[in-house]
Amino acid sequence: MPAVLTIAGSDSCGGAGLEADLKTFGRCGVYGLCAVTAVTAQDGVRVYGVFPVRPAAVVAQAEAALRAGRPEAVKTGMLWSAGIVEAVARFLAARRLRRFVLDPVLATHGGDPLALPGAGRAMVRRLFPLAALVTPNLREAEEISGVKIRGAVGLEEAARRILGKGPRAVLIKGGHGEGEATDWLFDREGKRPFSAVRVRGARLHGSGCILSAAIAAGLARGLALDAAVREAKAYVGRQFKGAVGCRAGALLAAHI
Repeated sequence: MPAVLTIAGSDSCGGAGLEADLKTFGRCGVYGLCAVTAVTAQDGVRVYGVFPVRPAAVVAQAEAALRAGRPEAVKTGMLWSAGIVEAVARFLAARRLRRFVLDPVLATHGGDPLALPGAGRAMVRRLFPLAALVTPNLREAEEISGVKIRGAVGLEEAARRILGKGPRAVLIKGGHGEGEATDWLFDREGKRPFSAVRVRGARLHGSGCILSAAIAAGLARGLALDAAVREAKAYVGRQFKGAVGCRAGALLAAHI
């Protein structure tokens, strides 16, 4: 069984972050390895505290995970600080881990910060050139590109600018927009849409984490990028059907 390494924050409600990644890996046919970047206190709606791990400790976990089994893909989520970003970038470059999916986590759906000022810039400078795929949502894509996304022209310009920062592909997620939930994949060959029916009135906590983890799992199993994205979108869609309602109001994927 191929392995995937996730480097991400821990979510106390289990719906996002490291916990979501590991559950997704198991359901998508890969073995999950992990390195924790921060412990968060959250309930699916609000973040009540962030307790970061020292950069050296993050790398020590990742190095130990590689001794357990070399991953066929790597996924990063919440990295919190520029120091952690720099440490992770050095680790990935030294290990030459090529199937790298970067979920540029900056804040929660509700706006609670999941990255310190400067972490996003460090991510763009140090990690984007290493990434096979970057998976920003609309808000993250606007912040990274400096483009207000209003329609197809804005979307394409944002993608062009993000690709110019070094990743081999970018998937701009439309789940936080209006209308049909369409994600757009851009790379050197052009653009492709991946659509799904939007579930009205339902917000699945951790959907971005689940999507990027499922894509990484597909790549680790040898799927081409388009096929990995298509399979991952279908997996996220299935999570709405068996989701658990949490007391705070969001839905939590049961991964069944």
